Amino acid sequence: MKKRQLGKNGPLVSAIGLGCMGMAGWYGVRNDADSVATLDRALELGVDMLDTADVYGAGENEEFIGRWLKGRRNRVFLATKCGNMFGLQGFGVNGSPDYIRNACDASLKRLGIDVIDLYYLHRVDDKVPIEDSLGAFARLRQAGKIRHIGMSEASTATIERAVKVTPIAALQSELSLWTRDNELHQLPTTKNLGIAFVAYSPVGRGMLTGTVKDVKALPASDMRLTHPRFAEENFIKNRELVARIATLAASKGVTAAQLAIAWVFHKGDNVIPIPGTQRRKYLEENCGAIEVKLSSDDIATLDAIMPPGAAAGQRYGAAMMATVNR
Repeated sequence: MKKRQLGKNGPLVSAIGLGCMGMAGWYGVRNDADSVATLDRALELGVDMLDTADVYGAGENEEFIGRWLKGRRNRVFLATKCGNMFGLQGFGVNGSPDYIRNACDASLKRLGIDVIDLYYLHRVDDKVPIEDSLGAFARLRQAGKIRHIGMSEASTATIERAVKVTPIAALQSELSLWTRDNELHQLPTTKNLGIAFVAYSPVGRGMLTGTVKDVKALPASDMRLTHPRFAEENFIKNRELVARIATLAASKGVTAAQLAIAWVFHKGDNVIPIPGTQRRKYLEENCGAIEVKLSSDDIATLDAIMPPGAAAGQRYGAAMMATVNR
């Protein structure tokens, strides 16, 4: 497994990580047996960077990862997050120092570990100065409860303020062919500041794989049904774009998912995609994207198919978009 550095002075981690949100059942039926097999296979393939959050399943995903982690702790670089209250205590964001301290202790208990490798502020709280929020993270690191500090969906201005308080190892934000919001601002900022860009949803919550043919076939519990891009009219338009990506992928002898992830890889050597899945075959397919080579013509074709703003619909509904720091 190829490695990439987490930030300016951070450790080397697998060049592709594994997002664990789907293991909490957010994309339909939860299958713990499949998830355990996928986690085991990840280690076999050298994927050591696992990503969870206290909000995934209201803490259940951390508890699940914690049970699996027993006897494997030294083989895993574990990331979790706090500050996003969706699904925990209503809906909102909390970046207060007291909340961050208590949330960290709760995550450590659920995970059954003594220290978190990478702890993110999941969303920026516009009611709390970022200096206060990140100061709390710095104190957690001084106390030996976390090793590295990250932020998620933070604006360029917020990142620049944050690094004056404490070193930031990673920014986690959405980046894919159909979500290019961060491409012109946060991505170059992280490069300039020596921060890893951890790209979540690099296959557009499964849409860019070309396997989601009919939105009506998704389970009623699938959170994608709340996303504007999966509303039927938008879905039909987006499916047409994805079909063109799949055609290009087939011409190269790769899958649409591999092509989409390869595009993310090519955005910079500080980029670490973390596609999520609870199925081994998709994990193996995603890892194959590391070896996909894209020519300048390939990049130009993909950019022509899905230039910034091409996707129909916002990536989140209005309430969730309001939590994205811009």
